[in-house]
Amino acid sequence: MTVGFQRKKPEAIGKKALFPGFIAPALASPIDKVPRGARWVHEIKFDGYRVQVHLANERVTVFTRRGNDWTKRFKKVADDTWHVSAASAIIDGEIVVPGPDGTTDFSMLQNELKGTSKRIVLVAFDLLYLNGCDLRKLPLHERKTTLKKIVAGTDIQFSESFDVDGPEMFAHACKIGLEGVVSKVRDSAYPMGRSRDWVKRTCAQRETLPIAGFVLDGDKWDGIYVGRRKGNDLIYAGKVDHGFDKASIADLRKRLEPLIRKTQPYSKRISHRAIWVEPTVLAEIEYRAKSAEGKVRHPFFRGVREDLR
Repeated sequence: MTVGFQRKKPEAIGKKALFPGFIAPALASPIDKVPRGARWVHEIKFDGYRVQVHLANERVTVFTRRGNDWTKRFKKVADDTWHVSAASAIIDGEIVVPGPDGTTDFSMLQNELKGTSKRIVLVAFDLLYLNGCDLRKLPLHERKTTLKKIVAGTDIQFSESFDVDGPEMFAHACKIGLEGVVSKVRDSAYPMGRSRDWVKRTCAQRETLPIAGFVLDGDKWDGIYVGRRKGNDLIYAGKVDHGFDKASIADLRKRLEPLIRKTQPYSKRISHRAIWVEPTVLAEIEYRAKSAEGKVRHPFFRGVREDLR
């Protein structure tokens, strides 16, 4: 902690209340269509760990979404939060590792947490309590205006709300590789549990990828391994576990079993075991996002692309 740090206190807002314990976080409801209109504001959906950060009595505690104390694991975030301009505060946010292109990557976060975790960042998107007052009943835009003030000048990243057309923002977010969009009612109180005042839509991307192998658990189908062409090399792109039915499994086994080979088709060997095949069958894969290494996240098998062979 920095010696001689002078904590600044903004004007008191909200309802006077004792400092609470962990507060069950508001959860966004999944939707198929991003809302539009003046009632809504839109935020970037980040790909990380949801956390709730408590500052009280010159001490910071970082809770997971389920209320577990992970302060030691997220020490950098605790240190960053100590510098906010408040005597006491509860901040709702997401811990992420920003990539070189500005996107966030869950696998990068997991790798970072295996070491010193110096690259992690808290993205703050709501303020529940401040300086002896409960803010949860205040309109969202007031909570966020105050949040932006107290995190200014710290290493905490403020999550902006965009007053734009929701579907257009979602399309742009997906185009540049973001996780998706969270839309919130501009003047809403902080929701209890899952709510229709907070809604989310994740980006589903599609790609045609060569099948490198398949997995059987006994005689039970357990998915496929896929790759991505880079010049003459085939790069590992992940395992697909979902999207198969009896008919598609039978069709894939009929196509793949004649192509079985002894060695992996990847240019760089991976540690996973599978029944490896010549990578000539192309699969249409839907997924939410890609890791920095190009692995598909939350993949879903959509079918075989015979027209591209």
